[in-house]
Amino acid sequence: MSERGFTTLILTVGQTAAPLEHALLEHAPQGAVFIASQSSQVVVAELLRKFGQGLRHHTLLLDDHESLTESYQKSLQALKKALEWESRVLLADITGGTKPMVAGVILALSGRGVTFCYVGGSQRDEHGRVKSGSEQARLLEDPTLRFGLREWEGFRRAWNRNDYSAALDFLQELLSRPLSPSEKRFYTHLVGITEGMMAWDLFRHKAAWQSLKAHLEPALTIAEAWGHGAKVRVLQGLGQSQALLQRILDREDKPTFPLLADLLANAERRAASGRYDDALARLYRAVELAAEADIYERTGIVLRDVRTFEKTLVDLAQRSGKLSGLKEALGLAFELDTRLKNTNTLAQRLYGDYHTELKNPLMRRHNSILAHGTKPVEQADYEALRDYLRGQGLEAAPPWPRW
Repeated sequence: MSERGFTTLILTVGQTAAPLEHALLEHAPQGAVFIASQSSQVVVAELLRKFGQGLRHHTLLLDDHESLTESYQKSLQALKKALEWESRVLLADITGGTKPMVAGVILALSGRGVTFCYVGGSQRDEHGRVKSGSEQARLLEDPTLRFGLREWEGFRRAWNRNDYSAALDFLQELLSRPLSPSEKRFYTHLVGITEGMMAWDLFRHKAAWQSLKAHLEPALTIAEAWGHGAKVRVLQGLGQSQALLQRILDREDKPTFPLLADLLANAERRAASGRYDDALARLYRAVELAAEADIYERTGIVLRDVRTFEKTLVDLAQRSGKLSGLKEALGLAFELDTRLKNTNTLAQRLYGDYHTELKNPLMRRHNSILAHGTKPVEQADYEALRDYLRGQGLEAAPPWPRW
């Protein structure tokens, strides 16, 4: 076996054996996977008669050699077979076969550590075909490596699943590559934007605002200059989302409806990744915050700040400093509204539903392994409380834009 390790050559097979013979001689693989049509499998048989001894081989036949989809699928199967052989070096020769066969191989294997190769020639006949004896093998660079497509795809996927730590890792890999000055500036600003989104996802609103303020506009300017519509769309969407941050920070440390909408959106992101215990914990807090925001927005009173209570409400203010849980907070909000002669308020409805519609969803949170029990939270548990809050008119902030 070669010192470089087990080498597998994946070949698209057309009607001519000569260029593929040259590829097998040039690369001397230990394994070969042939992607052939129903009519070109005879060429595979011819190649195996000459090179089959000691060569591990596998053939994949296409039902339709003009189907890009089937060629793509067979190419992934070829890669899977090569990996089963524990190949250390992966080559894909795209000399033979139809154009859809070749395109399928390139689409499937780009960015997967495969080196493409091609047999050309110094002389061609009147039909443009390489003359026998003049064949020359060439290695073709995978363009996804030069342009960082693998790293960008990794960043995009990580961002879209709200994994900003992983997204930052992929951006650092991009920045380690040779880049033009504008590319370096763009990806540097994108690091700052991603750090801002990570801070926002952790409710560090001021840090998020500072990062987005510093990096969003310059990144958008570069994307617009490039004419990259998808990047422009996402960055403009983030600019619109940034308005929510401003509304939260305008009344920092206060229980407001913008803060509640942000909390509900945070819960939805946790639920989208299957983290229902975390999501339900946020909704539990959202019930309490909804009552607090309702009281604050209408009266200016912060339930947990005795300094915001009027002197005529001194008895209720004394209870403010002793709130120990959701039930007590809802009870205080209810009595406060009753004292102020308000009726059918959100705070009163929440208190009224505590022992009825809210009972089961809140009990699931109570019994969660992240609260006082041992049971995991299921998707239906999360959705029950989410739907109740929506029924009260409490909607999450719009989702952040995806790449």
